[in-house]
Amino acid sequence: MRLVEQVHQKLAEAIPPGDIVVDATMGNGHDTQFLAQRVGPDGRVYAFDVLPEALEETRQRLLHNDLLDRTALLLTGHENLAAHIAPEHYGMIRAVMFNLGYRPGGDKRATTVTESTLAALDAAFAVLASHGRISIVAYPGHPGGREETEAVKRWAASLDRKACRATIQISGSKQSCAPEWILVEAMAFG
Repeated sequence: MRLVEQVHQKLAEAIPPGDIVVDATMGNGHDTQFLAQRVGPDGRVYAFDVLPEALEETRQRLLHNDLLDRTALLLTGHENLAAHIAPEHYGMIRAVMFNLGYRPGGDKRATTVTESTLAALDAAFAVLASHGRISIVAYPGHPGGREETEAVKRWAASLDRKACRATIQISGSKQSCAPEWILVEAMAFG
């Protein structure tokens, strides 16, 4: 099973219809579409990207699949996540997805960067629901990617073990640039 299929399968377990979720890195819109299908017509997806072409491609994908009405497409960096989520949704976000690196098929120089990614992860954790999940697929093969991947793993390892569980899975590839999946699962709060 491909890594993206594993990620979708694991997150699908945690996202019943009507939930509120986030795609922190919209890219080509595949994860946004997956999330919109999972939450159903009564759910909400917040999707973020800094690239206008990512937003437009995602908008077209959602429009084509009749999923646009349940999404908020935001042309801003994922580090601004908390500022764009409705206050009444704080503590209700069931899943947050990150695919780090560059947009497939896009400009490989336009990548996520460690500082904004770490800020976005902190923001995501702050709005996460009890038993919510943060999924980060990190790609160490681009310039700055290894540093970003290692910083994300340190972030996950630093989380309070009473509040969450973090697991790291490396794709089946033996290549040093193979994607790594970091999954953070929040325990019950309060």
